Amino acid sequence: MAQISVLTQHYDIARTGANTSEAVLTPANVSTSQFGKLFSYPVDGYVYAQPLYVPGVTMGAGTPQAGTKHNVVFVATENDSVYAFDADSNSPAANASPLWRITLLDAAHGAAPGARVMYSTDISNQVDIVPIIGITSTPVIDPATGTLYVVGKTKEGNAYVQRLHALSITNGAEKFGGPVKLQASVKGTGTGSVAGTLNFDPYWQNQRAGLLLLHGIVYIAFGAHEDFGPWHGWILAYNAATLGQTGAWCSTPNGSSGGIWAAGTGLAANVPDPTGHPYGRLFASTGNGSFNAAPSYKNSMNFGDSIFRLDLANGVPSMTTTTGATVGDDFTPFDQARLDNQDMDQGSGGTLLLPSAASGSQRLLVQAGKTGRIYVVNQDSMGGYHPTNTVDPQQKASVPTVYSAPAYWNGHVYFWASGDHLRSYSFVNGVMSSTATSTSAAFSNFPGSTPVISANGSANGIVWDILSQNYASKGHATLVAHDAASVAKFLYSSDQNLTRDNPGAAVKFTVPTVANGKVYVGTETQLSVYGLLNGLTQAAAPVISPASQSFTSSVTVTMTDSTAGAVIHFTNNGTTPTAASPSYTGPLTVTTTQTIRAIAIAAGHLDSNITTDTYTRITQAAMPVFKPSPGTYSSAQQVTISSTTSGAIIYYTIDGSTPTTSSSKYTGPVTISTTKTLKAIATAPNLTNSAVASGLYTIQTATAARPSFSPAPGTYKGSVTVSLFSTTTGATMYYTIDGTTPTTASHKYTGPFTITTTTTVKAIATASNLANSTVSNGPYTVN
Repeated sequence: MAQISVLTQHYDIARTGANTSEAVLTPANVSTSQFGKLFSYPVDGYVYAQPLYVPGVTMGAGTPQAGTKHNVVFVATENDSVYAFDADSNSPAANASPLWRITLLDAAHGAAPGARVMYSTDISNQVDIVPIIGITSTPVIDPATGTLYVVGKTKEGNAYVQRLHALSITNGAEKFGGPVKLQASVKGTGTGSVAGTLNFDPYWQNQRAGLLLLHGIVYIAFGAHEDFGPWHGWILAYNAATLGQTGAWCSTPNGSSGGIWAAGTGLAANVPDPTGHPYGRLFASTGNGSFNAAPSYKNSMNFGDSIFRLDLANGVPSMTTTTGATVGDDFTPFDQARLDNQDMDQGSGGTLLLPSAASGSQRLLVQAGKTGRIYVVNQDSMGGYHPTNTVDPQQKASVPTVYSAPAYWNGHVYFWASGDHLRSYSFVNGVMSSTATSTSAAFSNFPGSTPVISANGSANGIVWDILSQNYASKGHATLVAHDAASVAKFLYSSDQNLTRDNPGAAVKFTVPTVANGKVYVGTETQLSVYGLLNGLTQAAAPVISPASQSFTSSVTVTMTDSTAGAVIHFTNNGTTPTAASPSYTGPLTVTTTQTIRAIAIAAGHLDSNITTDTYTRITQAAMPVFKPSPGTYSSAQQVTISSTTSGAIIYYTIDGSTPTTSSSKYTGPVTISTTKTLKAIATAPNLTNSAVASGLYTIQTATAARPSFSPAPGTYKGSVTVSLFSTTTGATMYYTIDGTTPTTASHKYTGPFTITTTTTVKAIATASNLANSTVSNGPYTVN
């Protein structure tokens, strides 16, 4: 079977999420014993964008491997970087580095001098995308021209800029005179407008949804950074060959909000009439916002919390033709006002256009938002808005809150909602089952997951998901696989062998890419590549000698590995080593505090686990330690003083003064027979003196006299007033009347107290430099 390309988010413009040309991975061989992480590539920022894949790309001029052909995986990061990596292997050594990497922050890619990424703190301390904001959406690739289209965000001087870039997939160079700054305006009085014109604002708008390329036009959608603004939902359109703008549409031109983000899902589209209407039509959903749309739909209306259709004639997204005829459509939940007021974005989930095999005689789409209602909508007659409904007829099932997109394969729709399990619904002849036909045991907290499917036609279907629920704590992502025929059948989790298969720190809303026997997973700092192990054994982990330790001037570190032919790669700054890291060639002399991490790579083997050792340079003698520890004792103590610093000389005092090198030199145990404060320092050549160790030793060789009672314990009528006495001068007494043993936390005796019921009074006496007395017991019977 020919190798496939993955050119757009969720595999196709219908956003089905299905690769039906996967001939290598099957439910029979995807298991922790046969499948796992093969290698990874480091990247310089969070990977929100889904990796894209093109086979057989010849590297272009200026690249390290110019003229060589590779299957390439493309990765975009929030640091405004785009990488091209060999998709199959990180060896030989040349493949360990990117085939090419570019930054959108240099002059060659249109940026002004001093340009930087946007910081999350630049925009009202938003915490949705952190710590930096650069490339968030999934790019799109035109294989006919070998062009990758990507949108990046920068700060240049005091201005915030968003640009559309057209990059050669062979070397990352700009094409077609690009890049072009994104700007637009529409008529309207919405928030942020001036004199009846609403301008696109690159500062407030968040380009989150995946790009759409259709009939030579690139479509770009925008929402908000959280709910900071003024913001609106925008769709901008550009000619793919000239980068000239062909159109712009705003979801709330005379209102506010209505962002288009869909948890990163790409804009969905189709072309029902390729001959008569080749530009096709676009479908998307909006979040919270103003709403007043009604037939006949116009571009001037507001479409908050709606699923809508736009006509794309001549690359102009629009509700109407140039003559004003309505060609767009809309479906809006009956309780849109509640959704808007309660932050229940309809547009939190992606839109899926079902194939004809599932839709029967109709053309249908599936979408769900924060309400969890799964809507099945007729693309040609979407249904409008009916506020008198209590349930919209388009609602066919429900799940918890959705921050993801569904996937479709072979008569089934797959959802993984937030705080839920993966669920499969049957979809045959236009009818969706109202309940799940199978459910996984695996569970995910926020945000759930957007599934993708790999299959060989209608056979060997696998549902793949990245569980990113640990993203907020910078915990690891988890790659999981289930049998698509019944998702109750679990196949694989990277957590089963986390040491070998850890993808890296999680990034929310991420989607894996499955292509030609490999699975590609982007995380905070790396792209991890998974595939069949093919009986390969893992290279032995390197042995670093000596192990982690402290040193005073230098330490010589060596590395060895027991796998024949293994090359050890290492870092000394705590970062993850890869095949691109320096190779170990001989002993290292460490003179500063360092964390050395090493990995072994050998032909015919999986990369080894990482070995980590830390070497801490000591610049100060270690503070002395006393034994026995300071405390209260009933007899004299012989106290030893030690320091972990080799060859240290210790000086001490027992009068509470701060020790110096003129104080008593420690030569053996110090006798403490009365209450004293012991202080000590350690000194050593080439090290500063230690911090002062200090401890109070309280020696109590006598005890306070136990209390006596007056009147004496006995039987009394009605009540009795009790006084406590101790012959120890200055004693403080504590007592209980509930039978418990008194402590210094019990009632403090301050004067006579009255007993009216039968009880036992217990008391102790305490005094300075004396041990606490034994307990006096006084049983009083009151009739």
